[in-house]
Amino acid sequence: MEYTIQKLATMAGVSTRTLRYYDEIGILKPARINSSGYRIYGQAEVDRLQQILFYKELGVGLEQIKDIISSPDFDILKALRGHLNKLLVKRKKMDALINTVEKTIAEKEGRIVMSDKEKFEGFKQKLIEENEQKYGKEARQKYGDEAVERSNQQFKNMTKEEYNRLISLEKEIKDTLAEAMKDGDPASSLAQKAAQLHKEWISFCWGTYDKEAHRGLAQMYVDDERFTAYYDDKQPGTAEFLRDAIFIYTGMQK
Repeated sequence: MEYTIQKLATMAGVSTRTLRYYDEIGILKPARINSSGYRIYGQAEVDRLQQILFYKELGVGLEQIKDIISSPDFDILKALRGHLNKLLVKRKKMDALINTVEKTIAEKEGRIVMSDKEKFEGFKQKLIEENEQKYGKEARQKYGDEAVERSNQQFKNMTKEEYNRLISLEKEIKDTLAEAMKDGDPASSLAQKAAQLHKEWISFCWGTYDKEAHRGLAQMYVDDERFTAYYDDKQPGTAEFLRDAIFIYTGMQK
């Protein structure tokens, strides 16, 4: 079946201006231009537009979408399965938040009593799932499924006070590192304070503490560019400095 630009725009829930723009940048060309000068789209273009909208919904930029769907290796079935998995994760996050909002409404209406812990369950579940998406595979390979699940459970069971302390620790670690780096000595008292604070932070997250695991995590901050970018955001070399401070703190000189 073929569609004019107006009919395709209406069916897809986008504007004709959007489709014209997609044509201009080469991400979605019409199948042909008819004798009256109208853009005409066929089944291949309909399927391509669906893929574009799927990727946009997942937060992918147009240039990246164009590279993905224009690749000779692009597999539409594989892409659809990937979309489904990511959308299911998004739905799970939203379900957790919806559940928290519904409980909060019920509490305000006097129908239930909601614990402080329950008030933050949806937010904590969302953070766990985002972390799983970003780092879950590496963490499970490095520490095992049991350790990761234990850490997730520990995080979900945190009290409001514990959660607030965890958040404040992140800032305290970064601030202490920034001061310690002025001297450039990972063995200094300030650098060792940062390592101590980091120990407290991971103990909150993991529910336990192990020196070897602490060193392994510190090394991953240097080896994995995502972690390095987080710590080096304000000052390059911070991830390496923290790694060295932790190695000294745990008795392993580097």
